[in-house]
Amino acid sequence: MPKLSIITINYNNLEGLKRTVESVINQTWQELEFVVIDGGSTDGSAAYIASQSANINYWVSEPDKGIYNAMNKGIAKATGEYLLFLNSGDHLYNNTVLQENKRYLDNYDLIYFNLQIRNDTNSKIVIYPDKLCFSDLYDGYLPHPSTFIKKALFEIVGLYDENLKIVSDWKFFILAIFKYQCSYVKISETISTYYLDGISSITDSSEERNQVLNEYFSEYINDYEELLNIRNKLNLNAKILSSNRVKMLLEIEKSIIGKKLISIFFRSYLILFSKKR
Repeated sequence: MPKLSIITINYNNLEGLKRTVESVINQTWQELEFVVIDGGSTDGSAAYIASQSANINYWVSEPDKGIYNAMNKGIAKATGEYLLFLNSGDHLYNNTVLQENKRYLDNYDLIYFNLQIRNDTNSKIVIYPDKLCFSDLYDGYLPHPSTFIKKALFEIVGLYDENLKIVSDWKFFILAIFKYQCSYVKISETISTYYLDGISSITDSSEERNQVLNEYFSEYINDYEELLNIRNKLNLNAKILSSNRVKMLLEIEKSIIGKKLISIFFRSYLILFSKKR
């Protein structure tokens, strides 16, 4: 059994697919399994995959029912202990990144890394927390291009929900961590690059997220939203207290004359604007 299976799904994204495949086959560590699932592309993707078949352990090009149906096909064919979903267009951070980090493929259900995010003009490294709180996934996400998932975890949590179009990978992570209490570890390295042109980055996912939260975590939502409101108020108060005007008043109040001036100000205010006047 290979330690790692990399699964790439693709549909009519030939140039992105080339970028992904090249990043995998150029790795200095090659003790891995490479699975490519193409959705019956008509842009030359299938011919390109066939040309790379010597570097690909399993591939297929046939119509599917969408992103998560294709990812589930990949899971069914993968034989690795851990899975990494590197969809077409995304790529590994450099040619030695698996060699440098393969030692972490052990014990934990989820092993996640930092992620480089890019668009046409800019890039940044997104750093994820060492300890995941419910709020991290309530408002954010765990990146599948930089998370090794133990394949056995899919037998516990279930496969990706094919009824969802955008957030099924997010649903898998939030259930795995906060319903099934899976084990995880954060590695402070960057392992892959994600491009901001995929469906999940350009489509509003709030409706599907709310559907999942109401189905599995409804008893926590009201408490959590109340907590968010309290946090927002505290942040607003902290912002007011740190304003230059408040700082100036606090400095004035430290002196005897300042205290008298403030006392006179408030007395005058009460006299001038009292309802009893």
